[in-house]
Amino acid sequence: MDLDAVVRAFVEHYYRTFDTNWAALGGLYQENSMLSFEGAKTQGAAAISEKLTGLPFQQCQHNISTIDCQPSGPAGGMLVFVSGSVQLSGEQHAVKFSQMFHLIPTAQGNFYVLNDIFRMNYA
Repeated sequence: MDLDAVVRAFVEHYYRTFDTNWAALGGLYQENSMLSFEGAKTQGAAAISEKLTGLPFQQCQHNISTIDCQPSGPAGGMLVFVSGSVQLSGEQHAVKFSQMFHLIPTAQGNFYVLNDIFRMNYA
């Protein structure tokens, strides 16, 4: 498996989906998944989906600057760190962000997001 290719495909899918259909992101998480969004912790696929669809803006556009990844653990997991900027609807300037994902393989050969940490980088 080409780790970099898998991670690039995941990142492209995640942010394309985030920018167009937040509700569809719920399928990337499971009941043991946890999201920390700006310090607020949410656990479970349904609760994470609810958190993402309840964000206080209607649209956004991510621009990815960097993607770093490392294998994680004997089960074939991956740590993914993404940085970039996000343009929120109604805002004049884009805001920098960073996000970390811990991806875990499933029995079907896919991955799900076990941990997701997101922070805006206000400067």
